[in-house]
Amino acid sequence: MYVKDHMTRSPKTITEDMKVSTALDIMQRNNFHRLPVVDDSGKLIGLITEGLVSDSTNSNATTLDIYELNYLLSRTLVKDLMITKVHTISPDVLLEEAAAKMLANRVSVLPVVDEGNQVVGIITEKDIFQAFLDLMGYHHQGTRFVLECRDVPGEFADAAKLFAEANANLESCAVYHTERGAEIVIKATGEIPVEDMTKILVDHGYVITNIIQTNSDGTTKHYPVK
Repeated sequence: MYVKDHMTRSPKTITEDMKVSTALDIMQRNNFHRLPVVDDSGKLIGLITEGLVSDSTNSNATTLDIYELNYLLSRTLVKDLMITKVHTISPDVLLEEAAAKMLANRVSVLPVVDEGNQVVGIITEKDIFQAFLDLMGYHHQGTRFVLECRDVPGEFADAAKLFAEANANLESCAVYHTERGAEIVIKATGEIPVEDMTKILVDHGYVITNIIQTNSDGTTKHYPVK
C-alpha cells in the first residue's frame, strides 16, 4: 500500500499573496480543512489550515466584532499566517511511513511532493483510516473470523490452508500480537456455510473469539462463539 494509491491527487493549491478570506472560502466551498501554498512554479512553500486561521481570529475575538474580523481576514495575506516548515511525504513510500510520520510529528496532514518539491497530492488521517478499513475488508462482503493462535512458524499457513481446502477465498488477513496473545484475523468469502467453517476450525483446535458476516448490502450479522 503506497501513499500514491490513497492520496488525493492534484489537490487544490493557493499562493501566498492570496487573501486569507479567499482561502477560507475555498476551503468551505470544497469541504477542505487545509490548503498547500505554492510558488509560481508549483513548488510547496507553506500550508494554511482552518486551525491556523481560527487561532489567529480567536486571539482578537475579545476586541473585534464579527464585521471587524471579516475585514481583518480580507486584508490579511496567506503568507502572514501560513506555516513554512511543512512535513511532507513522497508518493512512492509505503502508507505506514506516512502514518508513522504523522504520529511522530503530531500532524494530521502531509502534502505529497515529488523530487522537485512539486505538490502532486495530499494525504490526511482520514485517508489512513480509510486505507486501514480497505485493508481489513471492513465494508466488503464476507465473514471475518478472529482466532486465537500459537505464536509459532507455520501457524498462519495452517489456518489459511483450512480455508483453502473449504474453497473459501481469503479477502484479507492479519496476525496481531496483544496482551491476550497472538490472534489471526481472516476475512473470507465462499460457498461454505459459516457454521461449517466454524466447525472445521474448532475441530482443528482453534479457539474462535469473534465471527462477523458482512452482507452485500452492508448489513452485518454477529455469530455467537463459545
